[in-house]
Amino acid sequence: MARGPQGKEPKLKGMSETYDVAIVGGGIAGVVALAAARRAGLEAIVLERQDRIGGLWRDLPAWQDIQISALDWTLGDLPIDGTTQPHILANIEAWVEQFDLADGIWVDTPVECARHAGTMWELDTPRGTVHSRHLIAATGAHNTPVIPALERTSSTVREFHSSALHGPQELVGRDVLVVGGGASAFDLLDLCFEHGARNITWAYRGLRWFMPTSKPKYVAGSVRGFAQLQNSGLTTAEQSTAIETDLRSRYAKYGVEEIMPTHPFDLEHDQLIPGRAAMMAGFDSIDRHPATVQSIANGTITLSDGHRFDADFLLWGTGYSVDLSYFDAEEIASITTLDALAARCGGLVRSLDAPDLYFPGVGLDGIGSAPWLFALLSRSIMSHINGTAHLGDEVVSKRLNHFDIVKYLAPRDPASYPPNEWQAHYRDIALNTPDEEPYAIP
Repeated sequence: MARGPQGKEPKLKGMSETYDVAIVGGGIAGVVALAAARRAGLEAIVLERQDRIGGLWRDLPAWQDIQISALDWTLGDLPIDGTTQPHILANIEAWVEQFDLADGIWVDTPVECARHAGTMWELDTPRGTVHSRHLIAATGAHNTPVIPALERTSSTVREFHSSALHGPQELVGRDVLVVGGGASAFDLLDLCFEHGARNITWAYRGLRWFMPTSKPKYVAGSVRGFAQLQNSGLTTAEQSTAIETDLRSRYAKYGVEEIMPTHPFDLEHDQLIPGRAAMMAGFDSIDRHPATVQSIANGTITLSDGHRFDADFLLWGTGYSVDLSYFDAEEIASITTLDALAARCGGLVRSLDAPDLYFPGVGLDGIGSAPWLFALLSRSIMSHINGTAHLGDEVVSKRLNHFDIVKYLAPRDPASYPPNEWQAHYRDIALNTPDEEPYAIP
């Protein structure tokens, strides 16, 4: 029998019985959803394919970290000692321990097929078919590494996606190509400098806005100031303008205007990515190319701009795709991008393609804390299931960041957001929570 992460036997229902909620995925989204379901009085189960909880954070290299401070990530009395992969994984496990969730988690239980059978969901697993009235797909937005297709002929170049570079010390004295124009590529450039790569080439098709800084990410990436900006009375457009003004001055200060995006910064579509100190310090030594990789022959890489060079390593900072291939419905299984998934959800998280199906990871790529986002969304999903909220069918075509999530959910979930109280309550949280204290669990 599969055991929970703390060695407890899961509470098992007979295969002919039905859960209120089945949750696919035992990462932070799934664990938070299970805690919310139990708090709402619902009988729920988490189905996790690996032999331990943690999701993506179980497999990532130890150097991988979050882009916000530790206090921004943690919620309530759930201590966290740092911002790297071991600390985040320990924090996910702390949720299971604190809320005694282990007996509601089946590990070593991949969902092979999920189908809606008229009145309920049927989830085929190696242990049998699980039945549930509602299904939360908490398998995440970042679950399948993307490596672009290209021509390879007798390649001797070692290739690693950012999610699989477990030995960055191997970069010492090596010639490295980093590919990508977002957060993962910035991380990889930082690693190249920190571990003494000999020559660093950077190829990117497009560039994202980021915050040039000499400070560590866990300092530069704090979202407390953004929360205060959101609650200062400025419109989203005014907030975007204020942030862009600051970013432009930072690009100029660090002399990196060359990689400044050409489109205006827009909070409804852009992330606020903290800069990377080592990347900024060594920027002038990077051989930069706005190009893609066309081919590798032996140890020689050719870019789309015609540049050819020898390299030992190719590091892909090209992000992730969504994997919903376990769904029986082709219209769901064929979705591979977060934007495409968001376009098929109403009320932010409700599938428009199947009943009683929810995707809490849709808002993951905004600005803010993942546990905060998942706690807010999970609470409202449970309210919707219990009939005290109505999340609606309207598609949200923009990012809802941090406290914007609160403003969106409040009129749709009066049980969780008392109409005459929620605005003052959450404004107080944003403006008056001490920097050294985490937010309370919603």
